[in-house]
This record gives sequence, structure tokens and C-alpha cells, in this order.
Amino acid sequence: MSHPSRRLVIVVRADPVICGHSGEARNLAEVALTRGFDDVRLLTWPIATLEAAGLPLKPLDRLLPYSEGITVERPEAVGDYRVPDGRHLAGLTGRLVELLSEPVPTVCLSMYLVPHTTVVIDAVNAARAAGFTPQVRTIAKAVGSDVTNVIRSCLREGRWGAATVLFTTFLANDELVAVSEYTRDEIIATAEEVDAHSGTTFAEQCRRRVTVSYPPIDSAAFLDPDPAEVDAALERRGLKRDGYILFLSRVARAKGIYDLVIAYGQMRCRDDVKLVIAGNGPALEHVRAMAKEDDRIVFLSDVDDEEKTLLMRGCAAYALPTKPEPDFVETFGIALAEKMLTGGGPVVTTLTGGTGEAVGDAAVIVEPGDITGLAEALDRVILEMTPEEKADLERRARAKAMEFDRGAVFDSLFPRATADA
Repeated sequence: MSHPSRRLVIVVRADPVICGHSGEARNLAEVALTRGFDDVRLLTWPIATLEAAGLPLKPLDRLLPYSEGITVERPEAVGDYRVPDGRHLAGLTGRLVELLSEPVPTVCLSMYLVPHTTVVIDAVNAARAAGFTPQVRTIAKAVGSDVTNVIRSCLREGRWGAATVLFTTFLANDELVAVSEYTRDEIIATAEEVDAHSGTTFAEQCRRRVTVSYPPIDSAAFLDPDPAEVDAALERRGLKRDGYILFLSRVARAKGIYDLVIAYGQMRCRDDVKLVIAGNGPALEHVRAMAKEDDRIVFLSDVDDEEKTLLMRGCAAYALPTKPEPDFVETFGIALAEKMLTGGGPVVTTLTGGTGEAVGDAAVIVEPGDITGLAEALDRVILEMTPEEKADLERRARAKAMEFDRGAVFDSLFPRATADA
């Protein structure tokens, strides 16, 4: 029986979930095919499970296909209703054990500590205990909600045992990565809190071992979209170039969507530009209700990856007024960097969490939660900024966003793989 010569397994919430890290996994998988991996697998969840969880999902009939050589696996649950959540973890862990039992050098990357890093560590331990001697190197990448949602909630609720499990599982990996400097700092800060309470030494280990790997972006998918395709996409949506402010993200309070809708009602430019809210999320229906009397606000809940680029290119401005909430802080802002690659109108955002790492000096910045300031900034961008100023901002934005091109990010994250390819 023949086996691949090198395998990459990424355990992640993959498509169709609307999440920047789902796109991140796709981009790493695509680059892996050009770096000597001849078997690339995304280990993820059944579609029905994702739907039942209430996660915002892309239209299932318009998902972009993966390249040949990339396999998306969605193991079914093991057991019946009497094992509620563990059934799905058993399916994921069991499938990974099967892959690790084969004599194939494997790199296993987990994104989201809960539960994906647990799946990886349990699978590796099980494979070794069974005598399979897996040739595996594990990388755990902590994304924003790992810290801002899961670990922080443990600390708020005094659940020190759960926090201890999270850190020991994270530290059990061969390599530890954070999605931004902000995330790395937060990991260390939360580890210090656990150490102070429990007498552990997590902070020192995290300080020494955690590195930063920014989200990889397929820059070619965003650079220089065909003008005719942009115009056609806008015409289908009843829009025109530079005729709308675009919010394209998860529709949630922490993304500043309520602030943006209120600010739009105050803007001088509202007679010139519509507000397009593109995406899904927990606040969508409430925001729809807020805006039901305003026919200048357009909702698009079925935007796919191809149309996303076209809408970004055609907008007068892209607004993401994200702000810190107890359950979420923007730890990078992948959509910001994607927008900066497409060109078009300027980005208006806040310096929340890691967004400054994404935009550098190439965006218009407002204070989080400052609704009046947000309205004034968008008025200035649309009504007062000169074409020369916009062109300069666009040039600097594209140069900054190219730092996150998926090839460069992959080679930094997997230097051994690149060297051996």
C-alpha cells in the first residue's frame, strides 16, 4: 500500500463558516501543495452540526472549490444522543488517530484551542499509546476568541481548573503561535493571572515559546478585480460605484454595527451614499428591525467569496468600527487587510485589539464607540477627501496588506517544510 510522502492536517472550523480563520486554513492548505506536501487535509465539522450551532454560514451552493490534493473531512459523530458533545470530538479525534497511524511524516496545525487543539493532543497521545509511533509535529495557533472569549470567561467566572486545562493543552504542542502581537500579549497576561491564583508557571512558558503568525491572505484573489465584473456585480445589487459605504463582516455588536447604523443616520453624506450591510451574525435580525424605516440601508446576507472582492472594490468607503466587548475583541481584522488589497474607497476603523497591526498607517481611525466621530470620519472621507489623498491611502494600504500574502506567511509558519521542499 502506497502512502503520501508528506501530510499536512489542519483541524479548524472550515467552510462554510463565515470566519476569517476558515479562509486562513484554506490559504495555508493551498500553499502547502506548492511546498512539498502531497496530502493536505482539513479536518472539520459536519455541515448539519455547523447549522445546528447557529454559526453564520456562506451559501452552500457557492463555496469555492479546493485544489486537487486538498481533502475536506467531516467525520460523523460517534455514539448516540446520550453522549451529547463528546460524540463529535470522538469523530474528529478518531479520524486523526487513523491518519497518524500511517507511516507518513505529518504536520498537524490546530486553530482554536477549544476544541481543536484538544483533538490534536488527544489523538497524538492515543496514537503513541497504541504503539503507532506517529511521525508528527504539532502546531497550535491561538486565534482571537480563544483568549477574548474562552480564557477570559474562565477568569471572569473563577473557573481556574478550566483555565489550567486550556494552558496545559496549548503548551503540550511542539510549537505555539498567536494570530497577532495583541493576542500573544493577551495570552501572557491571562497566563499571569492564572499563575498568580494557582502557583503555575504558564506565563514564563508562553513568553518564551509563543510566536506570532498573521493570517495568510490570497492576495491574488483581491488585487485588481476586473472592472467589468465589479460593475456587473453592483448592477445586480442595484448599487453603483462609490455610491455606498460597505460593512462586510460578521453582524455582531462587537463589530460596531449598531454604532454604524446610528452614525449613518447622522451623516451629511447619506444622500449621496447608501449603507450596505453584508454578512450574517447574531445581531442581524435586530439591526434589520432598527433600520426597517430607512430605505437607504441595504442588507445582503448571501455574499460569496467572489462577490466580496467586487463589493469591496466598488465602495466609497469600508467601515468596520469594531469595539471591545466582554466576549470578543478584534484580535487582527482579516477583512480589513482584504479590503486594503482590493483598492477602492478608504478603510475607516478603530484601533481595537490587533486592528492596528492589520492596517498600519493606511486607514482612517476613529475612537471605538464614538458614534459622532464615526459619522464625521465617513463624511470627511466621502465628501472632502481629494482623489490624490485617496490614491495615496490606497497605495499605502495595498503595500501594508501585501505583508500578509499567504505564501510569505506559510513559509514563516512552516520553515522546515519550506527548507525540505
